[in-house]
Amino acid sequence: MTLNPDLKFTWLGHGTWQIRSAAGKKVLIDPWVMNNPVCPPALKEVSELDLMLITHGHFDHIWDAVEIAQRTRPRIVSIFEIGQFLASKGVAGAGDLAMNKGGTQIVDGIRVTMVHADHSCGIRDGDQILYGGEACGYVIEFENGFTVYFAGDTDVFGDMSLIASLDRLDAAFLPIGGHFTMGPQRAARAVELLGVKTVVPMHFGTFPALAGTPAELAKLVGEQVQVLDPKPGDTI
Repeated sequence: MTLNPDLKFTWLGHGTWQIRSAAGKKVLIDPWVMNNPVCPPALKEVSELDLMLITHGHFDHIWDAVEIAQRTRPRIVSIFEIGQFLASKGVAGAGDLAMNKGGTQIVDGIRVTMVHADHSCGIRDGDQILYGGEACGYVIEFENGFTVYFAGDTDVFGDMSLIASLDRLDAAFLPIGGHFTMGPQRAARAVELLGVKTVVPMHFGTFPALAGTPAELAKLVGEQVQVLDPKPGDTI
């Protein structure tokens, strides 16, 4: 098992993760928390936060970003257009760490690289859909060197092999629900391209359309790959 005991990843459900880094930093990825129907009630309050990462602007990944950011004042990493959107909503400093694909920066000792995702990125604002740049994923290297690929919402794409060649990946967090992202069959091909031995499924089970399961993925990748089967609220 390659998961590092110095790190804690807590699944808030859907695509949202709360992380305690190796140095104790509090990280939140894709802040759909208070309005997330599968987030356990005990985890719906985010009172402290050092770093927020956003993969794209769909409601189920950004809905609670403004409220949480205004309350906890974290540093925020996102694509440029989302940083500008959050700044327009009164989030101080929201654009300070905004970047684009291929960019790398070290934030509070955590190395964050923005990588490609094959998905859309409209931001719902009232009755409008605003341009939100492009969807992205992240390669995140924590303070102790443990490195994960966080795919965000995506289909499989051939350059996943390039991502794996540029960084030694200890684990991959992959969407498997289908319909809006890849399902288990296409995620199995992603696992092959990435060459990882530990996979954490996400973005499944929230709605009936997201029907893919970790068990399906596990059958497809075989015993040589460890596929975790998290439930909302679980910490790994």
